[in-house]
Amino acid sequence: SRDGIYPVKIFMRIAVLTSGGVDSSVALMLLREQGHDVTAFYLKIWLEDELKHLGNCPWEEDLGFVRQICDREKIPLEIMPLQKEYFETVVAYAISEVKAGRTPNPDIMCNNHIKFGLFFEKIGADFEKVASGHYAQVVKISVPGVGERFFLKKSPDPVKDQTYFLARLSQKQLSRIVFPIGIYNKEEVRALAVRYHLPNNDRKDSQGICFLGKVPYREFIRHYLGEKKGDLVEFETGQRVGEHEGSWYYTLGQRKGIRLSGGPWYVVSKDSTYNKVYVSKRYHEPDKQRDMIPVSDFYWFSGHPPQKRHLQVKLRHGEHAYKAVMVRLSNHDKSLPRPVPLRQAQGDSGKPHGDIGRIRIKGRDQGIAPGQFAVFYDGEICLGSAVMK
Repeated sequence: SRDGIYPVKIFMRIAVLTSGGVDSSVALMLLREQGHDVTAFYLKIWLEDELKHLGNCPWEEDLGFVRQICDREKIPLEIMPLQKEYFETVVAYAISEVKAGRTPNPDIMCNNHIKFGLFFEKIGADFEKVASGHYAQVVKISVPGVGERFFLKKSPDPVKDQTYFLARLSQKQLSRIVFPIGIYNKEEVRALAVRYHLPNNDRKDSQGICFLGKVPYREFIRHYLGEKKGDLVEFETGQRVGEHEGSWYYTLGQRKGIRLSGGPWYVVSKDSTYNKVYVSKRYHEPDKQRDMIPVSDFYWFSGHPPQKRHLQVKLRHGEHAYKAVMVRLSNHDKSLPRPVPLRQAQGDSGKPHGDIGRIRIKGRDQGIAPGQFAVFYDGEICLGSAVMK
């Protein structure tokens, strides 16, 4: 309901993931107000030691806000350092994907393997539920022939909705998660922060990749992969038109940072084997459809592909979703590369399928990038996801 009562059993022991931002702080206060026995947890995952010379990591400021709130409200606070595990799981994945010419999504991996993965293992059975400040809802839906399954439902705030970042969570994970602010929009959350007199009620939302803080993404890549000069090649003619410092610095659809005259130029494709980046000045011409997307490594909350072929799909976090048609779904499409397996949380019967296929979107998208995730919806309900190949 929207009267501040979240639909979970009263008086539960709940571990609340807090970041120092207004969203997780309001989530903490809502659960406390409802009478739950809450403990705040701050996960220390910033890479301040390795990247300190590149920029400031705001973890001390974040933790300061969490301490203020917990001290005032007499809420237990535990700080859990997970830098080593985070690097080995999320950061290593991001570096590997970038080096291979793909575009990683560290936030999805962080949710799966750290916040709602490793953290679950660390706290064991001491807490009945785990809460966070995500804009999403967990719902149960009866699936014919299967029974009740957990799904994600969009937040009422289409801009802040975060179901995209949660679309790989397992049934075991979803059964234990609550999202207290999932029924609110951002303005309402801000209003609640004022009502609770939170010290961070007017703090700006964090932007960018979860573990970088204020470190520029390009500098992060340079630190781990360095530079390797290669050719900028015009897509239509095959002619060399310039030089770049490493193909891993570029993503498909990118316009800024190409540094060529006579543009605008856009990145059309990359060849990581030969370190070539293909660019074009005619990126938006009709012959470049950009509406057919090869996908693999499907994961469905229901445990199997939906009966409906006409769905909606998000190709990135945000409010926009394309109408889409699943035009092929099999494990026999020899024209597509085999999927790179993604580690899924254990104990879930709806593990990723090895199927590969194609989806056609209604429209054209500028940034269809291999390695990113296509997340499927039926109206407000998130059905699952696949990896763009």
